[in-house]
Amino acid sequence: MKMAKIVASVVALLLALSWLATLAQAAAKFVVGYAAMNSRMAPLWLAEEQGYFVKYGLEPQAVFLRSATVLVTGLGSGDIHVGSGGGSAALAAVSSGYDVKVIGSFSGRNSYDFVTRPNIKRAEDLRGKRVGVTSIGGGSWMGALLWLEHLGLDPQRDQITLLAVGDQTVQSQAVENGTVDATVLDGVFSRRLRQKGLTILGEYSDLKQPMINQSVMVSSALLQQKPEIAENFLRAMIESMAFTFAPKNRPAAVKTIMRRLKTDQTSAEEGYEDLLRGVEKKPFPSVDGLRNAQRLMKLRTPKIGELKVATIIDGRIMRKLEDSGFIDRVYAAQGVKPN
Repeated sequence: MKMAKIVASVVALLLALSWLATLAQAAAKFVVGYAAMNSRMAPLWLAEEQGYFVKYGLEPQAVFLRSATVLVTGLGSGDIHVGSGGGSAALAAVSSGYDVKVIGSFSGRNSYDFVTRPNIKRAEDLRGKRVGVTSIGGGSWMGALLWLEHLGLDPQRDQITLLAVGDQTVQSQAVENGTVDATVLDGVFSRRLRQKGLTILGEYSDLKQPMINQSVMVSSALLQQKPEIAENFLRAMIESMAFTFAPKNRPAAVKTIMRRLKTDQTSAEEGYEDLLRGVEKKPFPSVDGLRNAQRLMKLRTPKIGELKVATIIDGRIMRKLEDSGFIDRVYAAQGVKPN
């Protein structure tokens, strides 16, 4: 397990160096970094394509980062202005000395199925096995830990190794070819593997614990110096969410998912359904979700257990948008109920 951790750390460092070079080239622009590649990111892509960012005076460059570590480092250095990642990423940033705030949470529930190799039929079969995640400390890592806990397993006691293998496409391939024994995947990927004979040891709906796997993070400096940027980002995203939820816009959303995830229409349709189940229409930041992340992360990094979670959450902008009626209006304009 020590060797696996060392390898994961080296890989994360190399990824960080590579992607920070990319961010440096984009530093003059308004950069939005996101560390997940799945259908729940469609509202971000649609906000670009449908012109919602431009509507609110923003011209961001969305950059996909293959590691939560890079996302955290980019937010801390100022190369990334807005980050989209799990609550674990926010906690890691603050514990590393970065003054980061969570101002919204577009996904406050589990959306991952727990998928295993065909020979693994029971929780106890996972002892001594390898579980693939996108990155150590990221949203899928958090999902994997919650699933193991739900199944009555402990990574240390049961000698279960968590390996950073890549995004969900790579995770899917890794469990299919036996590189890992299990992984956590959105339904668009897990359904395909079920058809191929792999085991779905847990359905996403079975895991009820709150979590944050797609938060909106900004630096305190940006909130203090340019609060309008954070507010306009949330306005554009909420309007894009309303667009995404409207049945009349389903074809446009599916087309975007197809193109961005490089998948076929059937898979994109399934991804769209996953999106509707997995995101929040009103993305208030979740204190409970962040506390849940803290509870698990402090086992690996005791320093995180000392953080005051409530001080990392800043819900002022979301309350303003709710109280002003903005959220209800944009959903009504699309013919969608906001609750």
